[in-house]
Amino acid sequence: MKITIGMACYNDFNGVYFTIQAIRMYNKDLLKDIEFIIIDNNPDDAEGQHVQQFANWIRVGGKSHYKYIANKEWNSTACRQIIFEQASAPIVLCIDCHILIAPGAIEELLQYYDDNPDCKDLLHGPILNDNLTLLASHMEPIWDYNMYGKWSKGKQDLIEKGEPFEIPMTGLGLFTCKKDAWPGFNRLFKGFGGEEGYIHEKFRNAGAKVLCLPFLQWTHRFQRPQGVPYRCEYIDRIRNYIIGFLELKKDTKEIFDYFSKANELDGQDRKAIPIETLQLMEKRCKLEMQMHEIDEEIKTNA
Repeated sequence: MKITIGMACYNDFNGVYFTIQAIRMYNKDLLKDIEFIIIDNNPDDAEGQHVQQFANWIRVGGKSHYKYIANKEWNSTACRQIIFEQASAPIVLCIDCHILIAPGAIEELLQYYDDNPDCKDLLHGPILNDNLTLLASHMEPIWDYNMYGKWSKGKQDLIEKGEPFEIPMTGLGLFTCKKDAWPGFNRLFKGFGGEEGYIHEKFRNAGAKVLCLPFLQWTHRFQRPQGVPYRCEYIDRIRNYIIGFLELKKDTKEIFDYFSKANELDGQDRKAIPIETLQLMEKRCKLEMQMHEIDEEIKTNA
């Protein structure tokens, strides 16, 4: 195997099916080198059963190229950590289970790694709108829509030049790195969000870069006609932001400053969270981190 392509899902068989089948149809010459990993966060549902049965069709030369992992323990988008732990290939491409990747991009990505064998960087690509024009080249590290990170086209001219360029951060619908370069998501993260910006800073702290590869273009299905089936509460993100900032030894003041004020912008409506509540959340996060560290030390010495 040359590359592991992994994704997490929750009640989204259609997304998993079409994402994987598009990759297989448009990269037939690469299939022997691709391993798929699916982290199913609701395996007991009917959709989860179909995701598991789909494995029967992902075979090359009679050998399965599909790992199905039922995840009932870690309720978080950070469960994508499991993809890196289970990957058989030295290169990992982590994607959302409802995206499409531009034709030829995976082949170019493998060539990029061949040309840069010592690459320890975190690599992304431009995200496209539904009309296949540019949505964003990256995210700016600012607070917006009750989240950290705001989509930006600010580096469009660099995309047109076709050379890799550094970015501060971006969304994690598609990202790739060498398995041995992965610094890991915090095991205490819960619920949806909090990883953007955090994981980019971890790579930079390790001496690596965060790059956008202009050829690695992709589009994302944001629409959910049936509604979002999993828990998606901004209070979970706040907790994850606090834990991430504490791990990175960053001042949490900017989290408090943003969420302690009401957000009355159109489509972003959110009540202010009392500063005392945020301070209590930080205190609890610190205790959880201390307990986790103790638990890990006990495991090591057992």
